[in-house]
This record gives sequence, C-alpha cells and structure tokens, in this order.
Amino acid sequence: MKKLIYALSIALVVLSCKEEAPKDYVTLSGTITNQNSDSLIVRSQTYSKKINVSPDGSFSDTLKVEAGNYNLFDGSESTSIYLKNGFDLNMTIDTKEFDETVSYTGTGAEASNYLAATALLQETVFDDAEMYNLEKSEFDTKMEEVNSSFKKLLKETKNLDTSFVSQQTKQIDGLIKYISGSYEDKQYLNTVLVKGKISPKFAAYENFKGGTTSLEDLKGKYVYIDVWATWCGPCKAEIPFLKEVEKAYHGKNIEFVSISVDKAKAHEAWKQMVEEKELSGIQLFADNDWKSEFVQAYKINGIPRFILIDPQGNIVSADAPRPSSIDLKVLFDELKI
Repeated sequence: MKKLIYALSIALVVLSCKEEAPKDYVTLSGTITNQNSDSLIVRSQTYSKKINVSPDGSFSDTLKVEAGNYNLFDGSESTSIYLKNGFDLNMTIDTKEFDETVSYTGTGAEASNYLAATALLQETVFDDAEMYNLEKSEFDTKMEEVNSSFKKLLKETKNLDTSFVSQQTKQIDGLIKYISGSYEDKQYLNTVLVKGKISPKFAAYENFKGGTTSLEDLKGKYVYIDVWATWCGPCKAEIPFLKEVEKAYHGKNIEFVSISVDKAKAHEAWKQMVEEKELSGIQLFADNDWKSEFVQAYKINGIPRFILIDPQGNIVSADAPRPSSIDLKVLFDELKI
C-alpha cells in the first residue's frame, strides 16, 4: 500500500510539473472598438502574422515569437507591443482615440502598457515645436527634463525584464540624442541656410531624360526641389500633390526638380518608378545618395524634404512647405511666381 501511495505521489508531482511548464507561445486576445479592418498584423523585421478580428471587434490567437518589441497594425494605425513566449495578453482599444485608449491586462502586460505610455509621452515631446527655438542653455535644461520623465516612467513600471529595461534605456538615450541633433540642425538652418544666402549647389546629376543637370543650369528661374527616394512612403504620398502643383504652375517662372537619394543599387528601381508613375518635372539621381555634398550641405536627415531657391541661386526656404500644404501656394503667391 505504501508503494502504491508513493507511486501515486510521484505521478502527481510529474503531472504538476507538466502543468506548470511555461508555454512556448504567446496568447493574444482582446476587443477593438470602432475597428478599421477585419484583421490585425503583428510584425517585426523577421516576423509577421495575421490575426482575424470578428465583426464584434473581438480577436484571439497564439503566436510563437522571439522576445522583443513588435508592431501591431490595425489597417490604419499601429502601436508597439512587447511579446515573449509565456505571455497571456488581453488588449482593449478604441480606434477613435487610438494611442490614448490602448491598454493591456494579463501576464506580461506591464511592458506593453509601458510602451503605450511612452508613446504618448513621445508625442507630447515632438508636438513641442517651440523647443527648437530655445537658447542652447534652455534647450539643454529641457532635454534633462525630458530624459528624467522617460527614465522615471521606466523605473516606476514594475515587473519588467532586465533585458527590456536595458533596451528601453538605450532607446531613451537614442531619443535624446536624436532630438539634440535635430536642434543643432534647426540652428544651422536658422543661421547658415537662411533666406537670401547663396544656396549650396549640385553638379552633373544624372537626368532621367538623358545627360546631366546642375543647379547652375536652372538659374533665372525659381527652383522647387523635392529630395526623395523610391522606398520612402511619405515621399510617394506627396507625388499626386506635386503633380497638381506642377500642372498649376506650368509655364510660370519656376522649375520643379526631384532629386532621388536612392543608393546606386536602386538605380533601375528609380528609373522604373519615374516611368511607371509618369513623374514630371526634372527627375535627377544624386551622385552619392545621402552622402552627396548637396544633401549634406542642406542637413537632410529625413525625407521628403523640399527646398525653394530663387532665380539668382539664393535660398528662399531651406525647408519649404510640402506640395500637400496650402502654405506652398501662399508662398508662391507672395513671390508672384
């Protein structure tokens, strides 16, 4: 009898161990109010999975993942989510107030709630355009406050993996470095690339229609420059608006120039896109992508970027309004183009 009881005890211990073994997958469920699509996409650079969403906005699925940050896309907007096998997450969100309402409960929810909170904090920081106009000492103080607020949020969030905390600390440091770099670029624009100064030049850029074109070739007319690339989504979103502007000012005292900063290996992709999308204006290919002297002289770190130069080759605006902005027409009207 003792042997039977001992054997049963061993069996129960084994069964208990099996029941407590961690899951090798994530369970992700939730409810979406005012859903934008019938599915969600969870993705990273190396992973992608589609999750179906019911007509009532509910969803549930399992995902086998490498621990890390993922992008969750609802067909219109996206948010960051931290996934690790063994997590059991439930998400609620109202797409009418996307970032403000995303919330998680369940095992592992703390990291994703932190990402949601830090996204709102980042939005507040980036909405403060006036910080780029501060004196250097005031800006430095502002950055110390921003850094402190992000680090405080991270420190006060409980039950986070040490690897996650380390990763997020690096991201905060990177964010502060990026904003500080943007401030320096803004000061450069406000002091060096100011209206009336002689514009940096480009020379002998390949022209899609044949031969080469230099900025000097366009003297005598205003030159509206679009710096873009074939892979850039926001750049491509401006194309229809740029076409409309070109059509409206056809025959006026202005040239429309698009300069691709695609790498040399994408040269054929550039030619194909120009042809397929019937891009008008003067289509040029920069001589050394992002490292081109013209691009670096204008401190172009993000695209699309628009520049307006006057008929004498002087800067009108080193960061001109986009074609989609009503401000561009206002600027052109002021100049009587």
